[in-house]
Amino acid sequence: MHARAVAATTTALLGTVAAVFPVPGAVAAEADPPLVIAHRGASAYAPENTLAAVDKAAQLGFRWVENDVQRTKDGELVVIHDDSLARTTNVEEVFPGRAPWKVKDFTAAEIARLDAGSWFGSAYAGARVPTLQQYVRRVDHHHQKLLLEIKNPQLYPGIEKQTLKVLSNEGWLDRPHVAGRLIVQSFSADSVRTVHELKPAVKTGFLGTPSVAELPEYADFTDQINPSYRTVSLGYVSAVQAFTGPHGRPLEVFTWTVDDAATAERVAGYGVDGIISNKPDVVRAAVDGG
Repeated sequence: MHARAVAATTTALLGTVAAVFPVPGAVAAEADPPLVIAHRGASAYAPENTLAAVDKAAQLGFRWVENDVQRTKDGELVVIHDDSLARTTNVEEVFPGRAPWKVKDFTAAEIARLDAGSWFGSAYAGARVPTLQQYVRRVDHHHQKLLLEIKNPQLYPGIEKQTLKVLSNEGWLDRPHVAGRLIVQSFSADSVRTVHELKPAVKTGFLGTPSVAELPEYADFTDQINPSYRTVSLGYVSAVQAFTGPHGRPLEVFTWTVDDAATAERVAGYGVDGIISNKPDVVRAAVDGG
């Protein structure tokens, strides 16, 4: 067990019960408002995971943006959420005979031909699926911070090492970035653990809601437990924050994906450290964060 484990044990029963039966109206102790993170950029207002969405987040004044990283057939890292290109590009029109249009089955050059903006609105026609290199350069241009999700790592062996290499090449593994401008997260505990082992200085997050009993194991390799807002409660947040992570600080909780004021106020009341949102302006107005 880690430091603060005694406190965690004390709150474990509360966390287990409250995670299943949240206490109506329960409010955490007074604290700073949570960070607000623009999900896939400001994706309610510009096509998700595009440079335009980064720009929109910056225009709205948001310091943190979140993105998703996957890999092309020829080994380029690109920023896109789905493992298929079909929902957010015109791939079916450009390459009609190549269903199911998986990212891993297309080269970077082929993906660069696709329109990743028209589906969202004509004003964004011609937007492209950015490479990770292009994306981090735009984030850096705006002096923003990045919550990077390694998506579907089981499809892309070695993607953790490759992601860290791109970040390193772009200057994102220097002390200022690692100290406060970068978090790498995944739904895969193995992927998060791999990132921590490859580059222990990098802050990491696990996407999900592990049981309180599992938290000591997670605290070995992740700095955050990032659950859906549907599974979070005051007791669970308190239980997570009672553990100390690999960098000697209490584990944090970033919850997702919150797009309305009432939910934002509720999860802020639980004491979460961050709220990930497609409508970060709505959340900021509700919790006075950002």
